[in-house]
Amino acid sequence: MLKFFAIYIVLFSSLFSSEFHNSISSSPNRINPLLATDSASSEISDWIFNGLVKFDKDAKIVGDLARSWSFENNRTLLFKLRENVLWHDGAKFSAKDVLFTYNLLRSKKLTTPYASDFKEVKSVQVINDLTLKVIYKKPYFKALSIWMMGILPKHLWQKEKNPMQSHLNKYAIGTGPYKMTKAFEVNKKIELIANQNYYEGKANIQSQIFHYVGDSATSFLMLKAKKLDIGALSPLQVNRQLDSNFKKSFNIYERASNSYTYLGFNLRKAPFDNPKVRKAIALAINKKELIDLLFFSHGKPCYGPFMPGTSVYPKDFKPQAYNLQRAKEILKDLGYSAKKPLRFTIATNADNPTRVNAVEIIQQQLLQAGIEVKVRVMEWQAFLNTVVMPHNFDAVVLGWGLGLIPDAYSIWHSDGDKKGGFNFIGYHNKEVDSLIIKAESEIKPEKFATIYQKIFKLIVADNPYIFLYIPNAITAVNKRIKGVKPSVIGLQHNFIHWEIK
Repeated sequence: MLKFFAIYIVLFSSLFSSEFHNSISSSPNRINPLLATDSASSEISDWIFNGLVKFDKDAKIVGDLARSWSFENNRTLLFKLRENVLWHDGAKFSAKDVLFTYNLLRSKKLTTPYASDFKEVKSVQVINDLTLKVIYKKPYFKALSIWMMGILPKHLWQKEKNPMQSHLNKYAIGTGPYKMTKAFEVNKKIELIANQNYYEGKANIQSQIFHYVGDSATSFLMLKAKKLDIGALSPLQVNRQLDSNFKKSFNIYERASNSYTYLGFNLRKAPFDNPKVRKAIALAINKKELIDLLFFSHGKPCYGPFMPGTSVYPKDFKPQAYNLQRAKEILKDLGYSAKKPLRFTIATNADNPTRVNAVEIIQQQLLQAGIEVKVRVMEWQAFLNTVVMPHNFDAVVLGWGLGLIPDAYSIWHSDGDKKGGFNFIGYHNKEVDSLIIKAESEIKPEKFATIYQKIFKLIVADNPYIFLYIPNAITAVNKRIKGVKPSVIGLQHNFIHWEIK
């Protein structure tokens, strides 16, 4: 009896140790890559579904469901698919699933923002079960990357009359490394188990459990209590709230996040239509001090619109340094003085305290250059609807995402300066416009990168924004987890090779 009990304890311990505990801050809406527009839905979907291609650890595009691809010409893309891929229910994956997913994405049955990525696709043709041909209306720089979209199983979805309300959005079936055991329930934990038939091999960790945790403070307490194996940390927590026991139990990984914060000017009005004024303001802002005060130094200065470390970031770029004296000289040359100072208002949203603090620090920094700034803080919807979109501002502090493959059109092309457009600061540069359009038709990554490096330098030289900072993403992982290898694309890119010791 004792021997049986000991064996039971060992088996139970082994089972428990194969569980990886994570958290989500909101309940998913639909676990469907075509409809996943919230972070929780996207996070769960990514474990269940595969695209034809994906990013590797160095942010280069490699095959996923596709084993290879080739361009027959600059408008025709041929995919060769993997043979050994099965859906979670055991059915065989084929090119017909890809065609079905594309047709569903473009159909009137679905309301999704992702359809716009496929606007330049002329046709998708099934050559045979493992060969697919995509023909574009014109050369398209996203020709390959749009196929990172997850693929749906035709044999299940073709039966659904209303895909927006399908039960398959709750109990998703894909080809990915993890699969669901039951439909998810709102605000309840979600368990995913390893897919034994995954084409890259079964994941080492048998089960992922996502706990619904509504606020970051509770998530931090659960992390400290070791009820979570992974969790995000704030700079304040890292510097002031981690004891020796926590540091003994967790490894802390830190990397630049995929977002930046900026001070944007209304370029339609004086004095911000004068590039010399914008340059003086840029020189008077001490980004290092800003990061030290806001993030306890857990961040990096931002110097331009594209992600550092990627191919579109110019390697020979030399950023403009903080220079208070030069800022004062420029302002004096422009006719500003103690009796006639440069005055303007910076607006931002109240529900982001970091931005509010940033504006207050900038206010004090600019005062040293003789610039008088008023601060306007507003509720988000009021800020968006009465300040940003109607262009009723001097300057605003906001944020933007940094993509691995950037698309400058919506923010930096003159066409974006319209009602509801993202170019709400009114930036116009004919050379930038021309280069953006040129890049849209470039299918070779090296040439695309060269064009975007030129765009980067031109935008930075104009100072339409003051690019302020990129905060660090700080993540704690329980030391019982082995195999973690940080990457520019994220910490969990090689999760199927992680192990619990």
